[in-house]
Amino acid sequence: MNRLILAVLMLALLPLGCASTSTSPYAKQSAVDRDSLKAQTLTQEAARIIDSKPEKAEKLLREALTADLYHGPAHNNLGVLYLKMEMLYEAAGEFEWAGKLMPGQPDPRMNLALTLERAGRIDDALGMYATALEVYPNHVPTMQARTRLQLRYNRTDELTHELLEEIALRGETPEWRNWAGEQLALYRP
Repeated sequence: MNRLILAVLMLALLPLGCASTSTSPYAKQSAVDRDSLKAQTLTQEAARIIDSKPEKAEKLLREALTADLYHGPAHNNLGVLYLKMEMLYEAAGEFEWAGKLMPGQPDPRMNLALTLERAGRIDDALGMYATALEVYPNHVPTMQARTRLQLRYNRTDELTHELLEEIALRGETPEWRNWAGEQLALYRP
């Protein structure tokens, strides 16, 4: 009986020994503790140097998330940084956060699709490109990425021809417009 009482006491005290006092940028944050302006400033600074000084950009983005855990652009940019570093799992997590925090923006969804594509998950990537186009139907970069992937893997659908026409007209660069024109000439639904 004494062993049973001792075991119950040990189990009751166990959570006290596991408590952590460390602060994480991903710990719950109240609205009072959030500094959205600081997060925005740090995120913009990181965006300016993300290609030239990725380590510094990562540090700034982590500071931004410490200031405001719910700053979607910081999550998206951190995901972009992770994607460039081939840290696909981490990138996907940040893009998922960003997508939840920025429901009307296609960028986190397109970036997640690019990550899934790089990971070889073609069907998931195509589904995420479709989601990005549902959120923002006229997002040309998503149209381009989705259509390129569809044609590469012969996964065309009823929208492929329409998207090629749109890219041929509004593609981001002359190269994209020319590519779409060439693909339209070859395309057979």
